[in-house]
Amino acid sequence: MTWRVPHWGRAALAALLLQLVLAMPDRVPAPPDFLLLTLELPVILLAMMVTGGTTAGLFLRAALTVALTAVFILKIADIAMYQAFGRSFDPVSDLPLVAAALNLISGTFGTVTSIGAALLAVLMAALLAWSIWWATGTWAAFNLASRGRVIAAAALMATGLAAVADTLRPDAVPGSAGASRYAAESLTQAQHTLAGLREFSRAAKYDVFAGDDPMLDAIDRDVLVIFVESYGRASLDTPFFAETHRATLDAATARLSALGLSMRSAYLSAPTRGGQSWLSHATFANGLRVDDQSRYRALLASHRASLFHIARRSGFRTATVAPAITMPWPEAAFMGFDTILAAKDLGYRGKPFNWVTMPDQFTLTALDRLLRSGTDPRPLFAEVALISSHAPWVPVPDLLGWDALGDGKVFDEMATSGDPPKVVWSDPERVRTQYRLALDYSLRTIFDYAARQADNPPLMIVLGDHQTSATIAGDERPHVPIHVIGPPGLVARTDTWGWADGLVPAPDPVIPMERMRDMILRAFTTGPAPGDTG
Repeated sequence: MTWRVPHWGRAALAALLLQLVLAMPDRVPAPPDFLLLTLELPVILLAMMVTGGTTAGLFLRAALTVALTAVFILKIADIAMYQAFGRSFDPVSDLPLVAAALNLISGTFGTVTSIGAALLAVLMAALLAWSIWWATGTWAAFNLASRGRVIAAAALMATGLAAVADTLRPDAVPGSAGASRYAAESLTQAQHTLAGLREFSRAAKYDVFAGDDPMLDAIDRDVLVIFVESYGRASLDTPFFAETHRATLDAATARLSALGLSMRSAYLSAPTRGGQSWLSHATFANGLRVDDQSRYRALLASHRASLFHIARRSGFRTATVAPAITMPWPEAAFMGFDTILAAKDLGYRGKPFNWVTMPDQFTLTALDRLLRSGTDPRPLFAEVALISSHAPWVPVPDLLGWDALGDGKVFDEMATSGDPPKVVWSDPERVRTQYRLALDYSLRTIFDYAARQADNPPLMIVLGDHQTSATIAGDERPHVPIHVIGPPGLVARTDTWGWADGLVPAPDPVIPMERMRDMILRAFTTGPAPGDTG
């Protein structure tokens, strides 16, 4: 057997470069085992040696260069997305964010900087592709005799089968076949997103509310859709929680009724439990069930008309008040909001309540100050996501005088009181107690806010985003309460829904959350809604 070996230093460097490309993590900090030897490396090296000097070898090198460059770039994109948004990059639905990022750079640092950044990215990708082409070419330059090729081919078959088996194992060790598994998972994710996009695109195309017709003309005032974090059916059915929360609902029903307000309540079936509030927000607003991240991304990439898009074309000012948002949120641009108020926009200067950026009472005060006190004659249609009932539920704020909140520093002493989460969460019963107290604070705050507005009440739609985790709730049903609160004449338009009077829902009906968009549009439009017959 004759070996014509290129310089071993170059071969070792080429192998190291390929190993680094293959083992590149998709987030930081990287898992501790990401530098383990990947099984793909010997497969690639042996394949180059077997096919070196042939036309098939050139095609294989080109395919490997394109594939490894693409995987590496996707992992870089994942790192950026995890740092910015806490999730991976979806090549199907997130491509518009690339243009948005360049626009952001252009608007912040100038067009020249934006063009320079784009050119630098292209140059780095080209340099990476050239490096992979060089590395594979270095190993393809091994000139093996026939016997050597047979041995290498046998070794290639063995290592290839091992790599495939390891990749397909559900309990595979992370890092052992990282690039191939990552590529397979990315392909699966893209397929799911594309399937969801096709579904949502069909739904958008045949949506009877997708036209230009104005709707919601029965509403002559502000509309507030208020999501209450972790407000689920267990709050009203599980005795440990119900004894507190039902009493709060009963007291609020009596108080609001005495002030001339009307109320209807029911249960919805949410698309998620224990977390991922945005899936419920999207489901409620868009009239389609959005129960995982791929469907959420597909929805954003579709042209589905949300409740807020329709409200905007019907003459409302639209807005979202999102105190949980502390990082860039480019997805909001696709949701139909004219105004986006994240945590930094609400004027809170007090201390956070651990994860919770500000108490719900301050959020509702900021809503009035920033959106409901101006001179714009158009009514407001806003989504408000309250978060005081979000884990870790310590400490729990007190309800203060509404005119005494200022910039929020009045809450500082509360924000640093009591045991820290690590102490409270060492005792499961204390966790359940804190959840009960935190949710009760949110409910009392909302109903106190409604009472303050009784002279000129908005139409309020108050609902839970999801049930809290089953280990705390003791209930695995995905049901959440929903309440409609407002002037009697307006609330009466929901009578055909068959909901219970007051703030305590009847056990039935349980309505899929995705039905609410269409129910609201039909109930609060005076003429025949699009698609109505007879």
